[in-house]
Amino acid sequence: MLSDIEIAQGAKMLPIKEVAKSLDISEDELEFYGKYKAKLSEELVDRVKDRPDGKLILVTAINPTPAGEGKTTTSVGLGQAMPLIGKKAIIALREPSLGPVFGIKGGAAGGGYAQVVPMEDINLHFTGDMHAITAANNLLCALLDNHLQQGNTLGIDQRRILLKRCLDMNDRALRYVNVGLGGKVNGIPREDGFQITVASEVMAILCLCSDITDLKRRLGNILVAYTYDGKPIFARDLKADGAMAALLKDAIKPNLVQTLENTPAIMHGGPFANIAHGCNSVRATKLALKLADYCITEAGFGSDLGAEKFLDIKCRLAGLAPSAIVIVATVRALKYNGGVAKTDLKAENVEALSKGIVNLGAHIENMKKFGVPVVVAINRFGEDSDAELKYIADYCESLGADFALSEVFAKGGEGGKELAEKVVAACEKEAHFAPIYDADLSIKEKITAIAKTIYGAEGVNFTAAAEKNIAEIEELGKGMPVCIAKTQYSLSDDEKALGRPTGFTVTVREVKISAGAGFIVALTGSIMTMPGLPKVPAANNIDVSADGKITGLF
Repeated sequence: MLSDIEIAQGAKMLPIKEVAKSLDISEDELEFYGKYKAKLSEELVDRVKDRPDGKLILVTAINPTPAGEGKTTTSVGLGQAMPLIGKKAIIALREPSLGPVFGIKGGAAGGGYAQVVPMEDINLHFTGDMHAITAANNLLCALLDNHLQQGNTLGIDQRRILLKRCLDMNDRALRYVNVGLGGKVNGIPREDGFQITVASEVMAILCLCSDITDLKRRLGNILVAYTYDGKPIFARDLKADGAMAALLKDAIKPNLVQTLENTPAIMHGGPFANIAHGCNSVRATKLALKLADYCITEAGFGSDLGAEKFLDIKCRLAGLAPSAIVIVATVRALKYNGGVAKTDLKAENVEALSKGIVNLGAHIENMKKFGVPVVVAINRFGEDSDAELKYIADYCESLGADFALSEVFAKGGEGGKELAEKVVAACEKEAHFAPIYDADLSIKEKITAIAKTIYGAEGVNFTAAAEKNIAEIEELGKGMPVCIAKTQYSLSDDEKALGRPTGFTVTVREVKISAGAGFIVALTGSIMTMPGLPKVPAANNIDVSADGKITGLF
């Protein structure tokens, strides 16, 4: 059996100009990054802006196991299946972060015979967007520390600096650091820290901005610190917005690649869904809707995280409305939610499946609350038994939920034709999309609405620190949606509470404002914005040969 990277390396890719041609994009509207990657120009965005939109399809999932459950694979496979049933489709995905690539999850370009290629390029550096975001974030940090060093005319209280440096790598040792050590010439000593690039507000801003002017405005609105007398200090006060935007002038442009079957795919932006808002860029999604009849996009982790944020944040701020939602479910994830250890998930266990399947029920109910038709994609793994697959199908039928068996990992687009037919039919059904809370509610009311309506919590406990945070930013954050950072493994804020937990409260320990991005961030449980590496990182198995061939990516 071939590995993902071996399948990807054997792909018959078309020159990216040929992929673009299938979308009626000329060579003059491409900015080439080699033979198989290109950025899409502002000229193209302007040319197609008045076209009618295609149908927007969101792919989400149940709560996963630590290994991930094939949401990107399903998105890619669905995109590959669409042409096989006579539909013009495009895929819009996030860019991978180097953190999980070298950590526990591995690459994020799909799997098996449903991948986006060139797989190695996409997972390793791609077109440099992540590095540009890292540089812009850290430029702001450098300007802030330089301001302190050069006299601090703004009166910034170094104990109340909100900004962190970032790095696109899992590195727990950098969560808390001291900077400015070594004497007067080396800066003002203060406590600092790092977060992973995909959790940076600059990433969120890139993914939510509409154009370069909007990008610069949002960058200027980043709240970086407070003065000694409690006055907020923004990036624009440090005159950082122009230079930051200059670093991002190319990163703002979406990237065009292709699948193994040459279906066009736009990849742009990459915020995590457990610690950020989990969706690709607004610019990429809006452009994709102009280029094809169906745009298939995904949101990270389970629907309680990525999909909720996609629907309540991205769609609200960008004026988008999905026509259908696909919920990816797997036998192994449902058995995991039924109490089976990760090491035992391959063995048939219908009893555990019957306990964990309530998790799927919760996600189906939650997505229907947004007024959008739902289809369940049962993502088949080789070890799944017929009895287990039938149990899930019967359960979906009992809830009146449309479903299809997806075998895109093993069969590519051919294995997703049934799913594609069901999704196209769902797109023709009546939809009445609406976010689940009013943005004009108070911060605490919005957080509570998500916790009760989506997580199934009885209520929310706000720590004293969170209460203080809210009092400070309530006025600044008026009208903004909420981005809750929590574990992806449970509907609750406790990763060990699997299935469909009840009788719990969610504890919010910290609340902050991403004023540039335009949303409030609430941190729950022990969620970290700088992940750590596992005991055996994926990096240990990645290598490159003398002739430049990469191995070990998955």
